[in-house]
Amino acid sequence: MIKHTCYFLLFFPFFLSCSFSSEAPTPAPSKKFAIVIHGGAGTILKKNMTPEKEQAYTAALTKAIQVGHAVLEAGGTSVSAVEKTIHVLENSPLFNAGKGAVFTHDGENEMDASIMDGSTLQAGAVAGVKNIKNPISAAIKVMTHSDHVLLAGAGASEFAAAQGLEIVPPTYFYTEKRFQALQKVQRNEKTAFFDTDIQDSKYGTVGCVALDIHGNIAAGTSTGGMTNKRWNRIGDSPIIGAGTYANNATCGVSSTGWGEYFIRGMVAHDISAQMLYKKVSLQAAAKDVIQRKLTELGGTGGVVALDNQGNIAFEFNTAGMYRASIDTTGKLLVKIYKEYR
Repeated sequence: MIKHTCYFLLFFPFFLSCSFSSEAPTPAPSKKFAIVIHGGAGTILKKNMTPEKEQAYTAALTKAIQVGHAVLEAGGTSVSAVEKTIHVLENSPLFNAGKGAVFTHDGENEMDASIMDGSTLQAGAVAGVKNIKNPISAAIKVMTHSDHVLLAGAGASEFAAAQGLEIVPPTYFYTEKRFQALQKVQRNEKTAFFDTDIQDSKYGTVGCVALDIHGNIAAGTSTGGMTNKRWNRIGDSPIIGAGTYANNATCGVSSTGWGEYFIRGMVAHDISAQMLYKKVSLQAAAKDVIQRKLTELGGTGGVVALDNQGNIAFEFNTAGMYRASIDTTGKLLVKIYKEYR
């Protein structure tokens, strides 16, 4: 009897640690992942698009989304996928973000960006920055390496430099097309916004939403704002809940359009809130917010969104929206004009 008791006491700690552990097992990855992007919405009509220009936009959207999808396929995080995807769009002169940012009234480029992690509800943003090559990376650093959500102007640039991000001279952002757009607006400020190219410059924002294999959603948005903007105007892109929102319980959203209206309607958050409180689908929530609430308010633009099951929504009340997605089956979709699917 004593011998058996000794054996039991000897192995008792092992039984406690292995057989009676109170720790829950780590959940297995869902393996379900998807990604969706936009490159802005506006009066984008096929009759105004040359074959060469259409091909250029299609190629840029395809490259961007494939970069993000590759991150997800390799098991990377949704935040990383959003960042790498938006880098491609920020580095392209085709879109109103980063390299292709529009000019302010004073002939400068002032950029905004934001990111939100749906697994923690942490967020970061920068506004009015002039020398950060990739503003989306600065937004991520604000989220992960500061106690703040939104930094602006010179302070945001100082923070980005301290974090080791690439700082470039303001001339890096110069593109002749954007500069000529500014000149056209300033020659006739009363009527120039009716010009298709000028009008679309308000809607060239880029954004991305990703769902990774761990079931985490992230959303990010980056923009150069509005052509001829004054007084350090800031739109919806760096405003969490307006231009960007992500919550693992519901969805992730990135907005593009006339920012003042997206701020007033808290468009990105409203889509998530409808899903959470009304128990409606992502598509139903996005349609109600964009086609009814935003439209009735007088706003124009759209969103791309992705829910926690990988369902995708494109919703906009303009003539077109540069957009692309790769769904949970790996199917690639790239669209520019009004047709939704």
